[in-house]
Amino acid sequence: MNIGDVSARLGLPAKTIRYYEDIGLIKPLRSANGYRSFVTSDLHRLAFLGRARALGFTIEDCRTLMALYQDESRASADVKGLAKEHLTKIETKIHDLQTMHDTLSELVECCAGDDRPDCPILSDLSGLSSTPV
Repeated sequence: MNIGDVSARLGLPAKTIRYYEDIGLIKPLRSANGYRSFVTSDLHRLAFLGRARALGFTIEDCRTLMALYQDESRASADVKGLAKEHLTKIETKIHDLQTMHDTLSELVECCAGDDRPDCPILSDLSGLSSTPV
């Protein structure tokens, strides 16, 4: 199977597939003319990588997960530990986003949104706000 077929089948851009090859996450066969030739196991690896990336795992996390996936003597505790660490990062991001949301909501609520030049949003962004939000 060529890269175009794999791209269409998995919904991964060809550029992404080439990148995964460049950084050593996959190693498709090469035909005599130098074209990539993907086999079923390559499709499984690419689908695995696509799903892991969709869940927000970093490339290095994907490298670790791929190694664990291919290691039949792995301990599931290693996989769970990596997933829990990633989940903690996601939860931190959610908390940070909620804080940003709350602050910006308060600023929007405080702004009259009329023709006057005073604006609590700009005041807060400038650090000159007299009332903490």
